[in-house]
Amino acid sequence: MSYPLITNCPVCSKQLTITKLECAQCHTVVENKFQLTKLASLAQEQLHFIEIFLKCRGNIKEVEKELGISYPTVRGKLDDIISSLGYTTSKKIEIDKKKVVLMLEKGEITAEEAIQLLKEGES
Repeated sequence: MSYPLITNCPVCSKQLTITKLECAQCHTVVENKFQLTKLASLAQEQLHFIEIFLKCRGNIKEVEKELGISYPTVRGKLDDIISSLGYTTSKKIEIDKKKVVLMLEKGEITAEEAIQLLKEGES
C-alpha cells in the first residue's frame, strides 16, 4: 500500500527533503537529495481544486458548479494557489465593465458577483 507524499514535517511544519527513491519492481534504491516541484508543495485541497479547474478547462462557471462555490470564492482560491506557488497576484485588477455586464446577461455570474467584481476594479 502506498501513501500520499507528505511535503511538510509533522513536528515543525518545515519542508521535508526527499532522500530515497525505490523501484517497486526491482527494488533498486537511489539515495540523494531530491527537489520537489512547486506543485508538490501544495496542500491536498489546493491540488484537488487545480484538478477540478483543469477538468473544467479553466471555465470558472463550471468550477463554480462542480464545487458549489461562488465566482469570488473560485478567484480567491486561484489567488491563494498562485501565491503558494511563489507568484504575486495583482490585487488591483483592471475590470472590463462590458465583460462583467455580458457575463451577467449570460447568467455566468449573479448580480452580487457582478457588483463584487466591479468593486474590486475600483479599489
